[in-house]
Formats: sequence, C-alpha cells, structure tokens
Amino acid sequence: MTTAPTSTNVPVTILSGFLGAGKTTLLNHILSNQQGVKTAVLVNEFGEIGIDNDLVVTTDEDMVELSNGCICCSINDELMEAVERVIERPEPLDYIVVETTDLADPLPVAMTFLGSELRDQTRLDSIITLIDAENFDNVVLDTEVGRAQVIYGDILLLNKCDLVSKERLEAVEQQLRDVKNDARILRSVKGEVPLALLLSVGLFESDKVSSPADDPNLDHSHEHEHDHSHEHEHDHSHGHDHGHAHSHENGHDHGHHHHSHNHGDHQDIEGFTSLSFQSDGPFALRKFQNFLDNKMPQEVFRAKGILWFNESERRHVFHLAGKRFSIDDTDWSGDRKNQLVLIGRDIDHTTLRKQLQACLAH
Repeated sequence: MTTAPTSTNVPVTILSGFLGAGKTTLLNHILSNQQGVKTAVLVNEFGEIGIDNDLVVTTDEDMVELSNGCICCSINDELMEAVERVIERPEPLDYIVVETTDLADPLPVAMTFLGSELRDQTRLDSIITLIDAENFDNVVLDTEVGRAQVIYGDILLLNKCDLVSKERLEAVEQQLRDVKNDARILRSVKGEVPLALLLSVGLFESDKVSSPADDPNLDHSHEHEHDHSHEHEHDHSHGHDHGHAHSHENGHDHGHHHHSHNHGDHQDIEGFTSLSFQSDGPFALRKFQNFLDNKMPQEVFRAKGILWFNESERRHVFHLAGKRFSIDDTDWSGDRKNQLVLIGRDIDHTTLRKQLQACLAH
C-alpha cells in the first residue's frame, strides 16, 4: 500500500486535576513506560516530577531528554512557545502531554491548540482529569475550576483507589455523574493506567497493549491522513460541517497512525479488552451516528478505525477519546471496508458487536 504524505499534526492530551490528585505520578509513569513512542511532557516545573535518573540523557534549563526518546519540557512563560520548542526539534514527536496548573480550567488550554496557529501542527486528542478518590468532595465540585475540570474531561481518572472503600468509590463516581451524567470514569492506583487508554499513538501502534509485537495477525500498514475534519460530542446533533474552534469539543484532527487487528478480540490486564470489528459492507451514516449518540457503552474509552459510509464516496478516519470523537474525510486507496478497534473495561463484546452489525446499511 502506498503511504500518503505524513501529517505533522501531533496529538495532544491535556492533563488536569487538583493538587494531590496524582498528576505528577502519572506524568512520571508516562515518561518512564514508553516503548517506541516519542512523547513530550510539558509541565510547569519538571524538577517536581522526579524523573528516573537512569533514563536521563541530557538536561538543560528548560528540557530533559530521556534515553527512551521522550522529553520533558517546562512551560516557562507561554504554552505556545513551549509547544513550538518541542515540535521544532529534529526528531519527530508522536505525542504531547500538557499538564495544567492545579487551579486551571482546562478549556483555555484546549483553546490554545484549537484556536491558534498550533492548530496546523497539533490536534487536541483528549482532556483527562485526575480525581483524588480519597479527598474529592463537593467543596472541590462547587468551585468554578473544579466543576470545569469535571465537565470538560473526556476521561475522568479516579486515582488513589487503593486508599478508599468500594462504597466510597461508588459515592465519588455518583458525585461526578451528578455533574456529568455521561462521564467516562477510569479507576487507577498510583496513576497505573495502560498508556493506550491515554495516548492514542500507543493504542494503535502494533504491540502497546493488546497484542504481542510478533502477532502474525496484525496488519502493519501505515496510513497517514490529512484533510477535512469534523469533531463532535456524542450528545450533539451532527451534520457534516467542518470543525472550527468554537469550544473545546470542536477541533481540527489530522494524521493518525493506524494499525488494525485482523481478527477477534484481545484480553488485556485489569479487565481492559479490545474489540476488533470489520465488515465488507458500508455503515449507514444515520445508524452509526445513532450508535455514537445513544448506544456507545460507557465502558468504551478509546476507539479508532477506518469507516465506510453508504452515503459517502470518501474514506473516513474515526477517532474517539472519552466522549470526544472526530471523523476525517480522506480518499480511498485500496478496497473499501470498515475496520474499527474499541478499547475499554468490562466491555460486553457480544452486545457491542451486535450494535455495530446493526449499523450496516444492508
């Protein structure tokens, strides 16, 4: 298969959460556990992360370079300047993670990527909000920033779950759903989350979570796209308007690596599983939109694939993180078919597969 010109748009995850929620631990986890993926972590003060000295190759005033190809860069004055600094490095980046300050509403940070010249170099992948399971309460929720962090989070990462009872966890989750009734909630201990659930590059590179690298059933075709973008939230009506940066749920989304599984489903650690779906016939656009709006299970945190719609001559690259999803229109190269991978926790594979089958046009 011929490869289209590589897009330079780097996916970005914004990490928010109050003091003590575990952002620093998670950032260190991200930096230390990358395999073959070059990630830049942008933080307000990288001295606080406590990066593993065995990984450090070089360090200067604003940047630490690690032996696994990742870098950590401090945000001194302007976020845009820090992003441009890491993007302009000679080695191409696969991913950027931005830590917001403890008292920051993530929306203005998201708008930096959606409404500025960074839009041509990056794409907003997801906003993840860390929640301290032990100390979270209505006092936090009653603050403007605390509420914004919950409302705008694509995925709410309930951390420190080992420190509280099951009843407490359920109570906190109910508090979160009282504010955001369709919240996607992940539980974690010390930020130990499969990175594929946070970083889209990791999810769809060949071996990061679901399969061993030498699995002969993996299709390692690289496909890079760059074209029209639509980005929506599940609870909005969807037309085929071009996405513009009106708010955090609208963005420009370009260029993904895509590796699809050619068969079946894969079991992963801690109840995380991936479901692979393929069909040789097209989806009906309205049926698929109805699935996204009304039937997508809460347990699905990530999804990506190539979609063929009966109503369109175009090839559609689909990407979902939490509640945000985007669809890029591109040209077909090769046979038309649907290829979709969904990852989540405790997914009912049989039901989900039937729901996807029901989206077919015929």
